[in-house]
Amino acid sequence: MDFDEYETLPNNSTPLNHMMAGALAGIMEHCIMYPVDSVKTRMQSITPNPRAVYRSIPEALYKMIRYEGALRPVRGMVAVVSGAGPAHALYFSCYEYMKRKLSSTKPGHHHLAHGISGCLATLLHDAIMGPADVIKQRMQMYGSPYSSCKDCFRTVYRTEGPRAFYRSYSTQLMMNVPFQSIHFMMYEFMQDLVNDKRSYHPVAHVFSGAVAGAFAAAVTTPLDVCKTLLNTQEIRLTSRNKQDVQPINGFFSALQCVYRCRGLGGYFQGIQARILFQMPATAIAWSVYEFFKYFLMQHQQAHVEATIDGVSPPSQRLFLSFHHKYV
Repeated sequence: MDFDEYETLPNNSTPLNHMMAGALAGIMEHCIMYPVDSVKTRMQSITPNPRAVYRSIPEALYKMIRYEGALRPVRGMVAVVSGAGPAHALYFSCYEYMKRKLSSTKPGHHHLAHGISGCLATLLHDAIMGPADVIKQRMQMYGSPYSSCKDCFRTVYRTEGPRAFYRSYSTQLMMNVPFQSIHFMMYEFMQDLVNDKRSYHPVAHVFSGAVAGAFAAAVTTPLDVCKTLLNTQEIRLTSRNKQDVQPINGFFSALQCVYRCRGLGGYFQGIQARILFQMPATAIAWSVYEFFKYFLMQHQQAHVEATIDGVSPPSQRLFLSFHHKYV
């Protein structure tokens, strides 16, 4: 199977194929690594509660489970599941479509086209994930006053208005556009190094995804800290007189607030947790997506061959063939 056959889904595949693959990859990515994401959110706090100061990720998870309950690290996951499915469905389908369009002029690998495709896909992704991130991160904070994701949504909407769900949208784009551009270009670059034939290779996809995610995460950590502050509004929420504290609006306001409270080091709070979250998260997302893409293509090819031969599609033989080759 050469590059042109595998690199994208079949030309006659529907957008639904890309969306199904993307949705499954996104949900798997966020759910499996959610406890580490909870730790990252708390470590990025600029005014942490003395009981929520952690020196390492294992210590944070241990204290959260021991003092706040076994389910505390996954509090707010419902919001992520609700947003990650449609967000990643549009994300990957847009990426595949734009990559095909921008790379159609001449054969080969086009890193600039991959970067542009990632930027455009991010615009759609963040528009859906923005409100989900606000609810998720407010549920993750220590001493969160909300009883459920539904209660958080209603309270934020009633007290701060619909604008609160997109307060960090511009900052999120400032972070995710370079993040996804670096992420996609690094992933494609690593694929050139470890999987130059661009065949389906689970180990290569996992390794490339992990390296791409770690590098992009480290570079964009300062922007992520500002985004967390805009989403949680922790200074206002932890204040006794909430009405007297103005909400933090905009990237530069958050940038100044982080520096005022924690200095230059504040921009890199939680960098270890962010990298630890992104490495397996992107590895999972790419491996699930590439598998689903491969499976759909193989299934379609088997269906076409079976139709020509006048027999039913050999789905069972396809599964056994995959199992024998890769498991």
